[in-house]
Amino acid sequence: MRGLLHNDRVTGAEAAVMSLASHGVEYVFGLCGDTSLPFYDALARLNHGITHVLARDERSAAYMADAYARVTGKVGVCEGPSGGGATYILPGVVEANESSTAMVCITSDVPVTARGRYPLTELDQTAMFRPLTKAATTIDHVDQIPDVFRKSFRAATTGRPGAAHIALPYDLQKQTLDPSKVWALARHGRFPAFRAGPDPETVEEALEVILAAKRPVFVVGGGVILSHAMEELEELAALLQAPVASTISGHGAISDMHPLAVGVVGANGGTDATRELLQDADCVIFVGCRAGSTTTEHGKVPGPGTSIVHIDADPMVVGANYRCDAGIVADAKLALAALLEALRTSDVKADGVLAGKLEAMRLKKWEMFNRLAVSDERPIRPERLLAALQTHMPQDGIIVADPGTPCPYFSGYYRLPIAGRHFITNRAHGALGFSLSAGIGAWYGRQDATVVSVMGDGSFGFAVGEMETLTRMNVPLKMVVISNASFGWIKASQNSGYGSRYFSVDFSRTDHARVAESYGIKSWRVEDPAAVEPAVKDALAHDGPALIDIVAQPLQETNVPVSAWMG
Repeated sequence: MRGLLHNDRVTGAEAAVMSLASHGVEYVFGLCGDTSLPFYDALARLNHGITHVLARDERSAAYMADAYARVTGKVGVCEGPSGGGATYILPGVVEANESSTAMVCITSDVPVTARGRYPLTELDQTAMFRPLTKAATTIDHVDQIPDVFRKSFRAATTGRPGAAHIALPYDLQKQTLDPSKVWALARHGRFPAFRAGPDPETVEEALEVILAAKRPVFVVGGGVILSHAMEELEELAALLQAPVASTISGHGAISDMHPLAVGVVGANGGTDATRELLQDADCVIFVGCRAGSTTTEHGKVPGPGTSIVHIDADPMVVGANYRCDAGIVADAKLALAALLEALRTSDVKADGVLAGKLEAMRLKKWEMFNRLAVSDERPIRPERLLAALQTHMPQDGIIVADPGTPCPYFSGYYRLPIAGRHFITNRAHGALGFSLSAGIGAWYGRQDATVVSVMGDGSFGFAVGEMETLTRMNVPLKMVVISNASFGWIKASQNSGYGSRYFSVDFSRTDHARVAESYGIKSWRVEDPAAVEPAVKDALAHDGPALIDIVAQPLQETNVPVSAWMG
């Protein structure tokens, strides 16, 4: 690495940059601060091949790193300063960790020699990050820097992927160490770094349960996509003639055009039709998912009497929410491959009972949607937006959805033509303001793809500052604001569970198109349903960033696929 100031010693800041480069890091998303100055200076001086993307909010930097990691399989790296920077970046780190996204977060810290002397921005960063990450370390000595970076990348990419945090004190960034201490295992730069195979005994147990079933169904999560197990899943499902449903995070594990695809199931994105199909199963095979409250509608689907096979890389997940008839703790790709191999030598009698019901399920599911997708009602129905995007979006495009109105609609009704990570949402904690920032990170990871960030107007208010980032960095992100002048999810919950006593959920309607124009972004404000499709077509064709502001139906009045609101 050229540009070092010392022949036999490097500073701690230089060692940190060298450690990132040795792990194959290409992008760092972050925000500057006093305690980060040596680190920034090293980034500026050294020839390392890393592009720094300056964000306008530390939360945004973490969301960018999260989405970058999801679409590339590489480790997403974010950074910020001490004090407020560390607290601001925390929400994005928590989301990545709980969403099984490989991330390394670096926050600079007060000098080691200033600890306990009330310096500005001092806080116990390790105490704050430790319960919320796979690894959290405050570095105490300059010689520890290379080892802590290796430890953090190792934690992020092995076992269940997740987030790791490094607190890098200001004075250690200026001290020196031997550069030969800086090295990395290339495998720790992406996930899965090392795959763990299944115990053959558990494969046989799972096979016995699956072969005894007459109506098996797969419910697959994001672990299938993270493991690149889509091919094995499709082959196994075809052999068993078993329908494949997905969680929200697993949307894309199989093409929605596949004859065995059910779509997203659960309380958020599932419909009566998909729910009924899952209820009819006598065996549910969970793969790479936690079988959590949203996916299982708080444990109601599947219900009692259904045999359960659960496959996951995390041993704490298997058997956590359901009494399993068989469990396999392993990487999804290796586990499904082992089941395939065992099934090929078994007497598989796949009668495809549920597969034969899929066409009827689809007709029921899409009957209402198709009618609403051409509705001329005002305010505009969200179905018109989905239909327009479905028509004009490139097959390999990426949809990034915020958790309010966009998440259930795009989970339930947007059909992904090809398998892979083409849909991203922050389902672990559901913080608003995710999709605009995450869309930027997704584009950096897949610059050949069209990326569309869909958000409610509540989310827009959280992240509007990042419009400056995407114009400064020339990111051609397409944005859609579903504008209903409220925090719609909460308002719908108040409508459903609290007698429509709406309290402190409504706000003034913003002309988001004019806001975008002030940032130099091409924009459209749409109030006429007939203008939705032309605006979508023009925005997708625009060669720079673009925003469509759609004055939409209030969420509590929509036909959104949510089985029950909080109430």
